[in-house]
Order: sequence, then structure tokens, then C-alpha cells
Amino acid sequence: MDQVKTTAASADGRDQVFAALAERFQDRFTRSEAVRRQHGHTTTSIANQPPEAVVFARSTQEVSEIVRICASQNVPVIPFGTGSSLEGHLNAPFGGVSIDLSGLDQIVAVNVEDQDCTVGAGVTRKTLNAHLRDTGLFFPVDPGADASIGGMTGTRASGTNAVRYGTMKDNVLGLTVVLADGEIIKTGGRARKSSTGYDLTRLFVGSEGTLGIVTEITLKLHGIPEEIAAGVCPFDSIEGACQAVIATIQCGIPVARIELLDAPQVAACNAYSKLELTETPTLFIELHGTKAYVEEQAELFGAIASEYGGGDFSWSTRPEERTKLWQARHDAYWAAQALKPGWEVLSTDACVPISRLADCVTATAEDIVASNLLAPIVGHVGDGNFHLSLLVNPEDAGMVERGKALVSRIAHRAIEMGGTCSGEHGIGQGKLKYLEHEHGKGAVDLMRRIKMAIDPAGIMNPGKMPG
Repeated sequence: MDQVKTTAASADGRDQVFAALAERFQDRFTRSEAVRRQHGHTTTSIANQPPEAVVFARSTQEVSEIVRICASQNVPVIPFGTGSSLEGHLNAPFGGVSIDLSGLDQIVAVNVEDQDCTVGAGVTRKTLNAHLRDTGLFFPVDPGADASIGGMTGTRASGTNAVRYGTMKDNVLGLTVVLADGEIIKTGGRARKSSTGYDLTRLFVGSEGTLGIVTEITLKLHGIPEEIAAGVCPFDSIEGACQAVIATIQCGIPVARIELLDAPQVAACNAYSKLELTETPTLFIELHGTKAYVEEQAELFGAIASEYGGGDFSWSTRPEERTKLWQARHDAYWAAQALKPGWEVLSTDACVPISRLADCVTATAEDIVASNLLAPIVGHVGDGNFHLSLLVNPEDAGMVERGKALVSRIAHRAIEMGGTCSGEHGIGQGKLKYLEHEHGKGAVDLMRRIKMAIDPAGIMNPGKMPG
């Protein structure tokens, strides 16, 4: 797909920008190679393309100042949260300045009665939930990493709880955004619904920093359930596990989490997280509600699972057991990486309509075997989303090419089944080539026109989706 052209800054113009930023921000401005490389993309096999400089911002006003200085000479700007994204979102293919938002770490307001809060973009999900613990509320969106709320907004993140509580697009009420000329705008509000104007909030949610830099987010919160039960159910086959998920969702069991791990992923988690699970395709389940309701739904799920080759469904309401189980699930990426120290991980995801889940996952598992690759499967299968941690030896060119070909086939297969090449990782650099296949030329052209209207010089995170 053609890219929105970035207006190149001259060498003198870049030097002017760096000098101005150094004077204004002093020790919070750096051109250190180590810091620059850390602010390129690290949690991916995509080559690191570091920015030319990094500035550590502490407020929306400072972000606006930085953008204005950069915009004066058409120098690109790339927002940085915690560095946990997976598709090259943080790389700087045209150079420029990385704006580190970790200093925007204030929890601005918590409105317990209205079940909402406003936080800085640098606040992480774990920090927010620790702050909320005594209020009886929690924020449910939980990607595997302890990502920043700003980064989660930019990539339209989801996670294990999405099947019940939705993704970031469902839980963001309003935003503060710095535009490409440094102007500060606010979108949305604290009301739970509105029918006024364009939905600018959702335009920026998932825009991956290509339209503006999100600095503050107003979020929906949810009540902590009376009873939480987590359980594990092994299956004879990966197809049986997927069919059990489909039946569970179609029967209307309101699972809070339902996660698939194939046999290699279970083995990896056993080794890395010190679990003792049977190394066979397995579902991790969590149910929320009253004590009686949770017990009833657990029994119903157990009956469904047994019809599809499920073994004993063991579950517990003890917090320490639930925490250990879900921490192991969140550490699945690192557990897979530990299977082959020194190898690279080609991490990818796809999402399909729930009725096609078994078809897509089974075909993918067969494809892995045929490709002679090690690629543990794990997924938020309650909403049709699954991931691969594809391990390749970087010194084996043939293996790397087989891995890239497998990633491409998965993306195209998901799209052809009515799904998407990415349920939550986003587009960035890694999946840009699939965007037109998924959305069509007309829709992508419209994305490009929106990008050009908001960022005519193309300085906002250039080289990514959609421009």
C-alpha cells in the first residue's frame, strides 16, 4: 500500500530542532545511542530503527511544546509508552524524536459513584488496578505486558478479559490529544453515551500515534465481582478445545476469560512458571458473579467440555491459585521464548468469527507441523483471537523464510474467513501489507485522506498504519 509522504526535514532543520529541545528540556533530552535504541522497537523480530533523539515529557503541555518544535521543521515524532508493542510501532524509519510518555503517570481522578477515572498516558494497567483496589472497582483490559494506558489506547488493546468486558474501544470514554501542529484537543467525556458530532474518540483509539499523541484518557471502570473462579480443563485435541469454546459462547455462558494453550505452550508454561499441567491442549477459564451463579456456570461448562473430549475441569476461588494461573498465561510469550534461548520470536495474532475458530486454529496447527517449525499457540479464544510465538533461529535463513511465510498464510487465512490479520497487536510496520486485503482499497484510501487532513506533513509516527 502506498504511504502518506513524509515531508523531509533538512539537516539544518533537524539540528535546529535538537538544539531547541536540548535547551528547553536539558537532561530530559538525549541523543545517547543506548537510549535511542531502547526507544526503537525491541519486543519483536523487526529490525530496530532508533529515533535520532528522545525527550522525556511530564505533561500534556510539554508534549505540545515538543510537537510544535518538531513541526516547525517537519521532524517526525513517535510516542513511546513502555515499549511492549509487537508490530514495529515504535521504530523511526524516517528518524525524528521519540516522546517518552512514562512521566505522564498521574491518576488524575477516580469517580467511584460514576465508575470512571482519568489517567495520564504513562500510567500502567497494574498501577491503575493497584490504586483502585480499595474502591471495589477495577479496569479489566489486560494485555499480557504491563503496558501503559496510552499505548493500549493507541493499539486498541484487549486481552484475556475482552470476551466479557470488551477492548479499549469499549472502555475509553474520552481523550486528551496533541495534534500534529501541537494543538491540544479533548474528545468525548464522562457521559456513557452521546449522539453529538463525529466520534473522534474512537478515531484516535487504535490510530497507533499516526493522527496525534494521546496524553490523558478517561476510562470506564467495573465492579469487582463477588466471586471469581478460575479453572483448567485439558482436551484430547486442539479441535475439541476450540469446539468447546464455540459451544460455550453460543450457549451464552458469560465467561470472563477463556484462553487456549496448545500442548507446546502448556509445556513452556510448566517449565517457565513452575506449573504441573498435563501437556495437552488446555483451556484456562474464569467465571465472575455470585457464589451460586459461578458454581452453576462452572458445572455447565464442565458438561459442555466433556462432550468435546475435555477431561476433569478443576477450578478454584482461592486468589493465590488464580493469580498463579493468570500470571503464567500473561508470561506465555516469555515462556515460549525460553524454549529456544538465542532464537527470535516472530509473534503474530489473528482473529476470526467464533464459528470459524476451530477451522482456523486447526488449519494453523497443521500448517505449523508442515512447515517443520516450533510455534506455540495461545489465544483469547472466547472472542476468536489467537496468537503464535513462532521461534526461529536467526542464523538459519531458510527457517526464517518459512516462519515469515507461515505468518503471511495465517493473516490471509483469517481475512478470508471473515476475520482480521490482527485482533489486538495492531498494524505498525509488521502488518501494513495486509491492510488493503482486509479493508479494501476504498477504505484504505479514506484512511489515507483522514491522515493527510489531520497530519498534512506526515510527521506523526510515519511509516505505520495508515500512513
